[in-house]
Amino acid sequence: MKKMMTIAALALSTAAPAVAETWTMTTTWPSSLELIETDKHWVKMVNDLVDDDKLQIEFYDGGNIVPAGEVFGAVESGTIQAGADWPGYWAGRDSAFSPLATTASLFNAVDYVNWIQEWGGADLYNEVYGKFGMVYLPYGVTNNESGFRTVNKPIKTVDDLKGLRLRLSGLEQGKLLEKLGGNQVSMAGGEIYQSLERGVIDGAEFSTPNVDYSGGFQQVTKYWSTPGWHQSSSVFGVMINKAAWDALDAETQERLKIAANATMLWSLSFTEKRATEAYGEFKAAGVEIDRLDDAALAQIQQMANETIEEVACQNPLSAKVYASQLSYLKDYSSWRDASAPFNLGRTPNGPDLAKIEACAGQ
Repeated sequence: MKKMMTIAALALSTAAPAVAETWTMTTTWPSSLELIETDKHWVKMVNDLVDDDKLQIEFYDGGNIVPAGEVFGAVESGTIQAGADWPGYWAGRDSAFSPLATTASLFNAVDYVNWIQEWGGADLYNEVYGKFGMVYLPYGVTNNESGFRTVNKPIKTVDDLKGLRLRLSGLEQGKLLEKLGGNQVSMAGGEIYQSLERGVIDGAEFSTPNVDYSGGFQQVTKYWSTPGWHQSSSVFGVMINKAAWDALDAETQERLKIAANATMLWSLSFTEKRATEAYGEFKAAGVEIDRLDDAALAQIQQMANETIEEVACQNPLSAKVYASQLSYLKDYSSWRDASAPFNLGRTPNGPDLAKIEACAGQ
């Protein structure tokens, strides 16, 4: 009888499904901003690709678990297993996060994809996030951001920036704006609309046209200055607590990476299509759109180069990231220039690679 009970118990244990890992994930984006669609796309792909008995991710809109600024700490501590972000929000912890998120008048979206996939960028994300006990999967990329939207005064020249209080994200971006005579005001994306409406700030940048439209900025601004020289591209991704990552088997880890790569490609085409549609919607709403001329952009490029060199040389790890990016631009330039105009992006006359390599100790 005892033997029969043992066999029955063994049969039941064998038939019982394995207990899946369940991750809690949130994001820095509220449901009202279209950036959250990239996060949702990755989560859906993971849940579709990974066997139910291995991992399922429960996703919560930004602000439902912790405020946006606390997502990093929640993942670092293991309170939640994963958090979607824009790396530049954490530049106060280490300035190397800044070029992982965006660059001022340097990389475009194709550059980030090339660099991440084939020129060593992915390793640098994990080196920087690894300092805080995390694994990082970049899975979203957008081309240059909209530019500044202002309430009462259009920005048609560089001189028009002087004295304006502008919401602007980014370490290098803030320093560059100050050199141009403007004043950086930092605030979360969800606070921008009311700050514009109440006159707390004169203008703001946030994201691509479609995201800005989802934020209702056409209702509280009259003018739009392009292009978005302050953020020539942006990268988004997911922070994963290292212990949670290590608990996954190699096959599941690989499927999360596959989902990230697929989502990145989707995010680029999705955003460009939506940005094109939103550009027309802003025009239809009566927003005046002005573009800085080539001379102004050349002036900004020179000042951006100087700012990048200054910031990079204050932190060897930041310099290491920038040196890798500039080395990519140098390496890729021969073929990119030879294949112009049927090429991918541009090769800017950027910061001094040798100077930044020296700051990185290379």
